[in-house]
Amino acid sequence: MKQRQFFGTDGIRGKVGSGKMTPELALKLGWAAGRVLSRSGTKKVIIGKDTRISGYLFESALEAGLSAAGLNVLLLGPMPTPAVAYLTRTFRAEAGVVISASHNPYYDNGIKFFSTDGSKLDDAIELEIEAELEKPLICVESHLLGKARRIDDAAGRYIEYCKGNFPAEHTLTGLKIVVDCAHGATYHIAPSVFRELGAEVVAIGDKPDGMNINDKVGATSMAKICETVLAENADLGIALDGDGDRIMMVNRRGEVIDGDQILYILAVDAQKRGVLKGGVVGTLMSNLGLDLALQDLNIPFVRSNVGDRYVMELLKQHEWRIGGENSGHILNLDHGTTGDGIIAGILVLAAMRRQNASLESLTEPMKMLPQVLVNVRFEGSDNPLDSDAVKSAQAYVEQQLGARGRVLLRKSGTEPLIRVMVEGDDHDQVLAFANKIAESVKQAC
Repeated sequence: MKQRQFFGTDGIRGKVGSGKMTPELALKLGWAAGRVLSRSGTKKVIIGKDTRISGYLFESALEAGLSAAGLNVLLLGPMPTPAVAYLTRTFRAEAGVVISASHNPYYDNGIKFFSTDGSKLDDAIELEIEAELEKPLICVESHLLGKARRIDDAAGRYIEYCKGNFPAEHTLTGLKIVVDCAHGATYHIAPSVFRELGAEVVAIGDKPDGMNINDKVGATSMAKICETVLAENADLGIALDGDGDRIMMVNRRGEVIDGDQILYILAVDAQKRGVLKGGVVGTLMSNLGLDLALQDLNIPFVRSNVGDRYVMELLKQHEWRIGGENSGHILNLDHGTTGDGIIAGILVLAAMRRQNASLESLTEPMKMLPQVLVNVRFEGSDNPLDSDAVKSAQAYVEQQLGARGRVLLRKSGTEPLIRVMVEGDDHDQVLAFANKIAESVKQAC
């Protein structure tokens, strides 16, 4: 397959105003995507965004490009990524576009596409779009230009959809929940969903200003919600990331519940109800404790490469339904076509209500092994992982850990980082080993 020039594992992403994320490219990308997508179908595209200040810029540029290619545009405004996927399906749109850099800081942004069924675009279509990008932009005749309009009730539609995934015979009455919206795309949706299901909600990270998205709040910065759960004497906390496709949780003791533990809860609940279809897909980063806990229940477990795109590929290949990443991307194909933080939270709460159990009791049987992740920033085209010194350090650590540990080194698909992960029985030893490998990576950069 031809090498992509623009699309990465999760669309196009980068620092605003440089590299790929410029208004010129967004305009051309809208036109190129429009050219490919307008060859058949309804000739309409949905655009949603998170709360970054640059979202206005890229929304306008994409709208202009799509219109120049002859496609009509439906504008959602700030909306979670999974909401865009859902609304793309319900409006029978040709595609959905999300303007977001997910968990990245406000000065980054990104653009990714969903197909008409709410799944990520096939590689072949992305390559077609890239081929169009190499051509000069030619506007359609004036009478063929696309129109644009805003969908005023988009948030309400999605709130009702989310609530519909909670069992009708239960409510959240009596539960006090802290909901952290990361000052992102769920700020006007997530608190309403859980309130309308009956919970008492304490909302934090719900006042976006265009530049505070993911800033010391949300699923990638858990200190604030842990502190708030304890201070409010809440039953649990739900932390979402900037675009709402990730979730992390906090139990009443202020302890973080990550994506691996959420997968365990969902798999066990499905098994108890007799609706588990096959097994669970994790990733190379999934904790060994998840693997061992599922083995005890005779639930099959396989690992994909890191990235929800690859989790989805294995789910389809095995015809399974539940998969995700420890970072909080959770897929349940019985309840959606992409990772959805709000829906995942609802499914965990449903399991709690069915089993009349607390969040901490549901995770108790799964013993997490100490896992340390160290990120090393690098610049340039050379790959530090090719260094003999790095390979030697990795081999030494793997020998010391034996069968009760793992080492994983990989380049981030979204940032200029080398991720060093070490896992084993003893936290201090694992931390020392991770730092040893990270230091060899730094020297090789």
